[in-house]
Amino acid sequence: MLKLHDFCNRAVLGAASVALHHKLCHTLGGTFDMPHAQTHTAVLPHAIAYNAPSVPEAMERASRALGGGDPATKLYELAVGLGAEMSLAKLGMPKDGIAKAAALAVANPYPNPRPITEEGIVQLLSRAVEGLPPITA
Repeated sequence: MLKLHDFCNRAVLGAASVALHHKLCHTLGGTFDMPHAQTHTAVLPHAIAYNAPSVPEAMERASRALGGGDPATKLYELAVGLGAEMSLAKLGMPKDGIAKAAALAVANPYPNPRPITEEGIVQLLSRAVEGLPPITA
């Protein structure tokens, strides 16, 4: 059976870069010993929203593939509807670990369509740690 994170990843793979998603999930997993698949599921909508301003054509394609609307929001809603845990805190990330995770995420440059900034990652993780929907443009 296809797992939720596999479905979500495949829904946008090729439509938008997930470089930030990959790096951030591995940073979180390695730093806070978080569960791999669940962390990917919780972070994906936020990473898509973060990169969306830099890849408008890809977001347009992803929107069509997901039946319209904002792709990040649609994937978040899909995951919630399927019962996925979207709070990084409930998956093991300490709330006081946001700054550390953001610093680690920007420490080594990584290909991404939008520059990865510490401020941007803090904002992204602040919502994801609480299980809130991603901020969209």
